[in-house]
Amino acid sequence: MTALLIRPVRPDDAAAIWAIIEPVIRAGETLTLDRGMSEAAALAYWFDTDKEAFVAEEGGVILGTYYLRANQTGGGAHVANAGYVTGAAATGRGVARAMGLHSIAHAKALGFRAMQFNFVVSANVRAVGLWQSLGFEVVGRLPGAFDHPVEGFVDALVMFRTL
Repeated sequence: MTALLIRPVRPDDAAAIWAIIEPVIRAGETLTLDRGMSEAAALAYWFDTDKEAFVAEEGGVILGTYYLRANQTGGGAHVANAGYVTGAAATGRGVARAMGLHSIAHAKALGFRAMQFNFVVSANVRAVGLWQSLGFEVVGRLPGAFDHPVEGFVDALVMFRTL
C-alpha cells in the first residue's frame, strides 16, 4: 500500500475533485452548497482565489480534498476556516483525519492563530467526533439552522480551536 500524499490541487485535478464533491453536494446532508449547483460553479467555488485547496491521494488516486482560507477579513483574518470532502470509497480509512491534521499544520505555518468551522451539521456525527478528537470545541449551536433532506431541521455547530 502506498502512503497517503496531501498536496496542493492542480488544474488537472478538477475532474477527480468534481467526482468526489458532486455526490456530497447532491445529497445535501453536510455542505451548505446548493444541491443543484453546476459542476462549473462548484469547481469555481472550490478553486476560488480566496482559498488554498489540497487533495489527498494514494497511488495517484484522489481520495479527498479540502480548502483552507481566512475565516474573515480584517480583524478576523488571523482565524482560518476550511472545508473537507472525502470520497465515498475512502470513508473510514483515515483520509479526513489526515486532511484535518494537514490543514491544522498548514494553517499554523501560514501564521493563523486559530481555526473555526462556522457551520458543522450536527447530524454529521462522524465529522463532529473527528473535529473534537483534533481539539475543536463546540462554541456555539445554531438551533435548526440546517435543513437536512432526511432529518429535517437540525442544529449547526460552530467549532473552534486555537493553533
